Amino acid sequence: MLDKVKLALRISGSAFDEEVTDLINAAIADLRLVGISVPEKGSSGEKLGDPLLERAIVLYAKAEFGWNNDAERYRKAYDYLKCALSLSGDYIESEGGK
Repeated sequence: MLDKVKLALRISGSAFDEEVTDLINAAIADLRLVGISVPEKGSSGEKLGDPLLERAIVLYAKAEFGWNNDAERYRKAYDYLKCALSLSGDYIESEGGK
């Protein structure tokens, strides 16, 4: 996930790796807060294997990183996707999510 998010943020090198890793972990925690099942491997930097969960994490990172002065737009997109995921039985832990 780290490489995917860094690419989305247009970051090269490792100067911001710790901050980006923190954003990934915060996004995962935020998704789990509303009951969305996120595989543990996402926290370790590997890809999650689910395009919607990965997209949500990228949108969260773009919103929080203040990427390209469009933070509010990315925050709204993230909130919309988080809401949609939380309403889907496929992504909720208590309903047998992933």
